Amino acid sequence: MKNVLGIMGGMGPLATQLFYKMLIEHTVAEKDQDHINVLIIGDASMPDRTEAILSGNTEPVHAQLLQNLETIAAYGCKAAAVPCNTSHYFLERLEREVSIPIINMIKESAREVAKTCRGERVGVLATDGTIKTELYQKALLAEGVVPYVPGDAGQKLVMHEIYNCVKRGKPVDDAAWSKVQQELIDSGCRKAILACTELSVIKEEKKLSDYYIDAMEVLAVRSIEYMGKRVK
Repeated sequence: MKNVLGIMGGMGPLATQLFYKMLIEHTVAEKDQDHINVLIIGDASMPDRTEAILSGNTEPVHAQLLQNLETIAAYGCKAAAVPCNTSHYFLERLEREVSIPIINMIKESAREVAKTCRGERVGVLATDGTIKTELYQKALLAEGVVPYVPGDAGQKLVMHEIYNCVKRGKPVDDAAWSKVQQELIDSGCRKAILACTELSVIKEEKKLSDYYIDAMEVLAVRSIEYMGKRVK
């Protein structure tokens, strides 16, 4: 294959299949050949990224990400997409170590949010690992957007949805989600970023409104554009 997008997946598996579905659904196509060629590495054995960041034991995750990205590069892929927000903590270093571009979901999402929310408050719903690294907070501030992170109780509910619901293949906890959403509204958030790919699964399941900006969907659109295809 030529002109291939490498997808570093498996973090988690449901999110990876949804990302591929987004690529298909957002591409203008009349036949199979109009779609993007992809190489998907579904490495479900990847150690938990949040646990690695919080514990400080990050080298095993970095080494495994690097190995997979090197495989993607060696295959001849034009670029790589990593549909896992927390793993973007490792991207700055990885970008210096691999020979192909990595499309940055966090930076692209912050730019997208800034189109309609510059100067306004926007919620960040993510894992503890992503929140701790402040990757989204810094990216949003750089684009003139004011980030809002849920309080301790709200963040526990977000983690509950990610780890106890989606990653276990269970339905969203509607009561917990309602509490998170109410906190965002009460805090004056104009919109909220779904800054974890498991939350993208919830968006599809619950058919969430455009109040929620899906970072993985932004990555899908940017990937289509980067690969020279037209976006619906």
